[in-house]
Amino acid sequence: MRVIEITQHGGPEVLQIRERPMPDFKPGEVVIKVHAAGVNRPDVFQRSGNYAPPPGASDLPGLEVAGEIVDGDFSDTHLKKGDLVCALVPGGGYAEYCTTPAVQCLPIPKGWTTLEAASLPETFFTVWSNVFERAKLTGSETLLVQGGSSGIGAAAIQIATALGHQVFATAGSDEKCRACEDLGAVRAINYRTEDFVEVVKSITAGKGVDVILDMVAGDYVPREIDCLAEDGRLVFIATLGGNSAKLNFSKIMMRRLTITGSTLRPRPIAFKGEIAAQLQSRIWPLLETGKIKSVIYKTFPLEQAAQAHALMESSTHVGKIMLTIGSPNDQQQ
Repeated sequence: MRVIEITQHGGPEVLQIRERPMPDFKPGEVVIKVHAAGVNRPDVFQRSGNYAPPPGASDLPGLEVAGEIVDGDFSDTHLKKGDLVCALVPGGGYAEYCTTPAVQCLPIPKGWTTLEAASLPETFFTVWSNVFERAKLTGSETLLVQGGSSGIGAAAIQIATALGHQVFATAGSDEKCRACEDLGAVRAINYRTEDFVEVVKSITAGKGVDVILDMVAGDYVPREIDCLAEDGRLVFIATLGGNSAKLNFSKIMMRRLTITGSTLRPRPIAFKGEIAAQLQSRIWPLLETGKIKSVIYKTFPLEQAAQAHALMESSTHVGKIMLTIGSPNDQQQ
């Protein structure tokens, strides 16, 4: 089968098309003939040598796919050969075939193509596990999404809005801010020309927001603490702006703030299976009724994975960057 290998750590050019044997499945796993795969920041980090795969995972990049199940261990599962699924995978998504635990598979939402469905797992698993499980966004609480025009950001804005929450977002241009508002954000803030703390405090009559989803960290953190409401929660999913910050712990204690975060890839299979079940129950109906839509910026054939990574690193995109594998008819199923 054709795969994309990281030939050495470095820039996008180190991604090269290669041939490998078909993957063998382990107990509890299925084999997917990949129609499409998502490109995500962790793939870029892995390529550059900053995000090693967990033990036992494929060394190939790629954390989300959609396609047809062609083999596997079908005991204790509702899946069978021929099923079309999208799936969170532990690695190996940049290939014509990959394996993943059966519990991390979800059906293609009705009315969606496999290309569209492949854009869902990594971002939706991440948003659900961090915003709704870890930060416990609930009721009429408000959410601020840093990096609202990213794949994660687009998912967070849409999911939280569809569930009745007021969402704010930051982005790096007026065009990206408009895109965030088109997705449901009540106010998108251009962080290059506006102070997100001042804007959020103004809109919320000084209260601040209940939850912040942050992929920046660094010098954003003290400002985010000022932006949180009492009992607010700040949850990190990446540290694009740096790994350290100077904090005023008195503010954290006096206002009972919670600072937390997580990475998804090393989490146990059972945990990811629970998230998959919650997504299918709570979010899949919203996908099928059109309340949440796929946001795909550009697609590339598998052999152009390097160009896809270059686009990701340019940060000019809004939404997801995708790889297509096989014939165009595959992605339309």
